[in-house]
Amino acid sequence: MRLDGFPVNDFNQRLKAWYVLNHRPLPWRETHDPYKIWLSEIILQQTRVAQGMPYYEKFLLHYPTVFDLAQADERDVLRLWQGLGYYSRARNMHYTARQVVSEFGGKFPSSAAQLGKLKGLGTYTAAAIASFAFGEVVAAIDGNVYRVLARLFGIRADMLGNEGKKEFAALASELVSRDDPATYNQAMIEFGALHCVPVSPKCGSCPFSDLCYAYATGTQNELPVKVKKLKVKQRHFNYFIIEKNGLLAMKERRARDIWTGLYDFYLVETAEPVTSPDILEDEPEVQHLLRAGMIREVPKTYFHILTHQKLNVRFWWIHITTDADSVLPAGLAFYRESEIEMLPKPILIDTVLKEEGYLPG
Repeated sequence: MRLDGFPVNDFNQRLKAWYVLNHRPLPWRETHDPYKIWLSEIILQQTRVAQGMPYYEKFLLHYPTVFDLAQADERDVLRLWQGLGYYSRARNMHYTARQVVSEFGGKFPSSAAQLGKLKGLGTYTAAAIASFAFGEVVAAIDGNVYRVLARLFGIRADMLGNEGKKEFAALASELVSRDDPATYNQAMIEFGALHCVPVSPKCGSCPFSDLCYAYATGTQNELPVKVKKLKVKQRHFNYFIIEKNGLLAMKERRARDIWTGLYDFYLVETAEPVTSPDILEDEPEVQHLLRAGMIREVPKTYFHILTHQKLNVRFWWIHITTDADSVLPAGLAFYRESEIEMLPKPILIDTVLKEEGYLPG
């Protein structure tokens, strides 16, 4: 057992002392309200604190309670989320709010085991809410904590593998403070975020340098071990912005793909880059559009990076000059500028419309 001879109580005291002096005064740390804590945890998944803070404040302003969020229209939730990415988080969050209201009367479950059954709540998030809001003695292990534990104890198991996760979980459950699990978990996360950082950790001023395996062996850059690597898929999007009398044609994305529930333009995805829509001879709707109006190329190629995908995106703006109603491809509808501004859109679409001067910047 890695904890044999390890001074657990002394470690927890040093950790708490470091946290008291160095932690960031974040609003969700000043409350035991599970709704606010849950909201912050969902927003901060895959998101830096500086980027997530304005969204946290906006959501609390619009939806101060879980009842308010549960009653909201999904389109409004997605519109408020715009710019954060990973839109499945917003849809899951909305679903969970309704679940908490319908199944639990608006009161969040108090244990990590029960919280873990809610949509969008993984092991870490459930443990974080249970300890922060309800004081449950359970370890919350995020990427920061994996890094701290791996370096401190010299764990070389793959942190993304099942065996590695079990080893980290067993160790963390022994370390977590029985007296104040909330502060312990906050401190471990904060220590990894601010001090034991991925590159150039602050080992010279580390309160655990006398206990740390990585510091003693000079292996900070080797730990933690992550074996799995995501394969990035290249995709080529060709968007056609169809305009008629100042109105733009848009559609809601409903397929099980990126950006579900958001609005974009008529899209043709191709296996290779397209330099001109004339090349799309097998797309009769594109050829029909080309005959129905004047086309203008948006000269810039946009690159949009997602976790496991890289989008290479081109835009063509088509000004419809015919009165024929059959011009518009199925699924699209025309919207006014004011309506488009309020529609939930991928940040890429919002950016293009602002750069092209259609929406205010």
